[in-house]
Formats: sequence, C-alpha cells, structure tokens
Amino acid sequence: MWSWDAFFSFLTNPQLIQGAWTTIWLTTVSMALALPLAVLVALGRASRFRPVRLVTGFYVWLMRGTPLLVQLVIIYTGLPQLGLRLGVISAALTGLVLNEAAYLSEIVRAGVLSVPNGQSEAARALGMPPWRVFRVVVMPQALRVMVPPLGNSFNGLLKTTTLVSVISVEELLRRTQFAVQTNFRVLEGLTAAALYYLAMTTAWGLVQRWLEIRVGRGHQTGPSRGRRIRSAAVPALEMEIR
Repeated sequence: MWSWDAFFSFLTNPQLIQGAWTTIWLTTVSMALALPLAVLVALGRASRFRPVRLVTGFYVWLMRGTPLLVQLVIIYTGLPQLGLRLGVISAALTGLVLNEAAYLSEIVRAGVLSVPNGQSEAARALGMPPWRVFRVVVMPQALRVMVPPLGNSFNGLLKTTTLVSVISVEELLRRTQFAVQTNFRVLEGLTAAALYYLAMTTAWGLVQRWLEIRVGRGHQTGPSRGRRIRSAAVPALEMEIR
C-alpha cells in the first residue's frame, strides 16, 4: 500500500536533492555548449561551399537519425576500443552536446531564414561587413523565432538527462534508484522524482515566458498606443550606420 511517510522521506532525501542539482547543471552546461555549436552548424549548412554543407548536413543527419541512448553507449563503451577513454561526466556531456546541437542547429537555421533577405542586402549595401550584418540585423530578429523552440528544447533536455543514468551518471533518476533500494518503496520514490522534474520544468517555464516577453518586447503592438513599436534591430542598425 501507499506510504505517505516514505513519500515525504523521499522528497527530503539528500540523495534526490543532489541528483536534482546534477540534472540542473548537466542540462545547463550541455545547452550552453550545444548552442554555439548549433550556430556554427547552421551557418555551415547555409554556406556557399559545398564541402562545408555536406559535412554539416551529414552531422545533423547522423545525430538526429540515431537514438541518444545508443550514442551515449558508443561514446562511453565504444570509444575506448579506439584508444579514446572518457570519464562518466565527460562522456555524458559529449553525447548530450553533440545530440542537442544537431536539433538546435535546425532551430537556428529556421530563425535565420525567417529574416527577409532584403534587410541583409540593404545592410551590406551600406558597407556593413557580413559578421556585423549577422549580429546587428539578422540575429535580433531571428531571436523572436528561435527563443520559444530553444526554450522547449531546454525543457526537453531536463528530462532527457535521465538517459545518462545508463552510463552511471548519478543524476536524479539514478539517485532515486539508489534511494529506493533502502526500503523498496518504488512507487513513492519515483513519484517524488517525478515531482522534482515537474518543479524544474515549471520553474523553467516561467523563465522561458519571461525571455519570450523580453525578446519580443520591441516587436509587439501596444493596445493603448495604437502603433507598432520599432524593432530592436532598428536602433542598433542606425548606430552602426552612424
């Protein structure tokens, strides 16, 4: 039968709290490393050079076409056969970053393609170098499109980290499994872990909502003003031109 005492003891169990912290920092570090790689891959797929497009396209095809669990096992147990041995945390971060970057690159690419070409061409006609056009004109507008799916990816990554328990990373799920072995209250322990995940994703949902409002503030039409606020990219562009 259900035991409330066991359930509340799991909720305050230091093992679960430590596991939740491991899940949070593992997700944050993986996302922070995957996003720059995703930007490079997205730019590579839009490159004029065919070899660059082929290499980045193959990378995205490979990472998105194979399960993350298989990738983690290959990195942790397969690479040592080739002389490359990674620790548990290093293998987990490598697998998460490489896999997540492939998906994020498509989000970045979609955001960049959503910006009309005419704006980039106008900026280049004014003498702005390509990197400045990308930073000042393209990215501020692309962020509006990118932030919601990027936030959803972070939310999903919080739960995807459960897979690294297979290679012995002591995140929330694995810590819960260890805690359950003391009294064999499986239902109570997993329910407590589920509440931890729910709390983390809910907290991130609030942060994501704030980010969406923050990024889209300069592009919203105020109901009381009756006019559209200028894009955040316009003042920056004017400053660069001056």
